[in-house]
Amino acid sequence: MSAAKASIFKAGLIQMRSGLDPQANLAAVLASIDEAKRAGADYVLTPEMTNILALKRDHLFAKIVAEEHDATLATLREVARQLAIYIHIGSLAIKASPEKAVNRSFLIDRKGEVVARYDKIHMFDVDLGGGESYRESNNYRSGELAVVADLPWGRLGLTVCYDLRFPALYRALAEAGASFLAIPSAFTRQTGEAHWHVLQRARAIENGCFVFAAAQGGKHENGRETFGHSLIVDPWGRILVEGGTEPGVFIADIDPAEVAAARARIPSLHHGRRFELVEPMAEPTHLHAVREPI
Repeated sequence: MSAAKASIFKAGLIQMRSGLDPQANLAAVLASIDEAKRAGADYVLTPEMTNILALKRDHLFAKIVAEEHDATLATLREVARQLAIYIHIGSLAIKASPEKAVNRSFLIDRKGEVVARYDKIHMFDVDLGGGESYRESNNYRSGELAVVADLPWGRLGLTVCYDLRFPALYRALAEAGASFLAIPSAFTRQTGEAHWHVLQRARAIENGCFVFAAAQGGKHENGRETFGHSLIVDPWGRILVEGGTEPGVFIADIDPAEVAAARARIPSLHHGRRFELVEPMAEPTHLHAVREPI
């Protein structure tokens, strides 16, 4: 790793409570990015659904547009250039066709160029009980490709929210050289209370990576409640910074050298094996019969 990549940098997480108006959401994220920059952030991550959080299809499709017309993306590209920082839009709802949107993440460099795009692969189609049910695939088209991108400090793996529950994706990103894993999210309060912290820490520990997880938090305009608790986790599984449920900006110093240190202590990336699964034999063999006592 070069000296430039070994340097410590500041990562900033923006926690939001996105509503149904993309312009209002943009105003909120601009204020937070400015705060993060003033705190010294070099890389800033926003949560999933930065531009709109809408459950009803008519609300969603009345507001979203194709990528080339999206005002949030265009504005944040210009802000990244003006502030000379990396802005990682956790995701935007982007119209891909008259019938489907994509849940798309954008990494923007210091020149304002989009250097990586990632479409959320795993669709949140679940029934949580208590009347809470989601069918993300009704409105969104799933992505098919895992994505890594190079930052000045190391390689970043891009994911979104429900992807968190699929560890094979993160192992593939780590094996492709990722030192940092971005997991911008809009976790439900119910699943967040049960699983958020343990899953984020597990992805960091098992891959020896930093995890950046900017989140939506609180009661939204559409009635949905999200968990919040934006997290930065280090490669040893320690939580460096954590939000609550209110919108805010959370900053931590990131030392890329900690990735190599954690992987040297637990080199599990080099110990993985591939397994062949076979059907159990109908009749056990090579077993000694044992008589019951008389």
